[in-house]
Amino acid sequence: MDFNLTSEFSPTGDQPSAIKQLVEGLSRGDEYQTLLGVTGSGKTFTVANVVEQVKRPTLVLSHNKTLAAQLYGEFKQFFPDNAVEYFVSYYDYFQPEAYLPVSNTYIEKDLSINDEIEKLRLSTTSSLLSGRRDIIVISSVSCIYGIGNPDDFHESVINIKKGEKISRNKFLLLLVQGLYSRTDTEFDRGKFRVRGDTVDVNIAYSDFAFRFIFFGDEIEEIYSFYPDTGEKIADFEEVSVFPATMFVTSKAKIESAIEQIKTDLDLRVDHLKEIELYEEAKRLQERTTFDIEMMKELGYCSGIENYSRYFDGRSAGDRPFCLLDYFPKDFLTIVDESEPR
Repeated sequence: MDFNLTSEFSPTGDQPSAIKQLVEGLSRGDEYQTLLGVTGSGKTFTVANVVEQVKRPTLVLSHNKTLAAQLYGEFKQFFPDNAVEYFVSYYDYFQPEAYLPVSNTYIEKDLSINDEIEKLRLSTTSSLLSGRRDIIVISSVSCIYGIGNPDDFHESVINIKKGEKISRNKFLLLLVQGLYSRTDTEFDRGKFRVRGDTVDVNIAYSDFAFRFIFFGDEIEEIYSFYPDTGEKIADFEEVSVFPATMFVTSKAKIESAIEQIKTDLDLRVDHLKEIELYEEAKRLQERTTFDIEMMKELGYCSGIENYSRYFDGRSAGDRPFCLLDYFPKDFLTIVDESEPR
C-alpha cells in the first residue's frame, strides 16, 4: 500500500520547492539533507509530503516523549490509512538492581511498565515485520536501546489460515513459545484461554482478540472481537499472531545460551574468589543459577535482556539488536529539531 496523505491544505510558499529538493536529494542518494524553517512554518507537513512521494518506511526521531507524542498525533492525522506507530521507553519508573558487598545488601530491581506504551512498542515491531511498506514510526532515543533479535521475533510469528489442519494442542504450544500465557481468569493482553474447541488469544499489540474455533484438527472459523464485551469485529480467512514480547527465542537457542552462561559464570566466580571477593562470588553464583533455572522452566527470567548476547550469539562488545534492525535497508530517517546551539 502506498502512503496516502490526507489534508485539507496544499503546499504553499517555499514548501513546494523544499519538497521537490528533498525528494530529488533522496533520489540521488544524498546521505544527509537539512530542512530549515522557523517554528510554525509547516516543516512537519512538508516532510509528510516527502514521505508520501518517496514511498519508504520512515523513522521520525524526536529528542523527548512529549514532542514524539505530538508528532505521532500529527502523522496519524496526515496518514489515517497507513501504519503510524509510536515507540518510546515504556518505563514509568526504573530502579536498577544493586549489590553492596560490604553489608551483604541486595537491592532488587524495581520498575513500573506502562502497559499502553508496551502495546504500542509491540505494535511497532509487528508492523515492521509484517511486510508492509507504508509504515511511519515516531520514536524517541529508545529506538537505539537493546531489544530482541528480529529474526527470532519473526520466526515466532504464528500464521494461521481458515481450513488449515493443525491440532489444538500444537497451536497452544506455538502460543506458549511466543510467550503468551494461559489463563482461566483475567483475560489480559498477552494471554490466551481455552474453552472446549475454542481458543481465544488476547493480542499483545492491539485492543482486540482473536477467536479460533476448531472442528477436530481443522480451523473452522477465525474472527476478531473486543475482549471486554465479546462483541464480534470481523471475520478472517488468515491471520498472523505476533509474539507477546520482543525478547523471544527458540528452545534450542535457550539451551545453547544456558551452557555458555554457565561457562562464563564459572570463569567469573573463580576470578572473584582468586581476588578474595567471596561475597560477590556467592551472590553472582546464586543469582545467575536462579535465572538459569527460570529459563529452563519458563523460557525467560526477570532481566532476561541482561543475557541477550548469549541468545543472539554476539561476541563481547558487540552492540545488541535495536529497533533500527527491524527496518528494511532503504528506510528513511527524519531527525526532528536538529538545530545548532
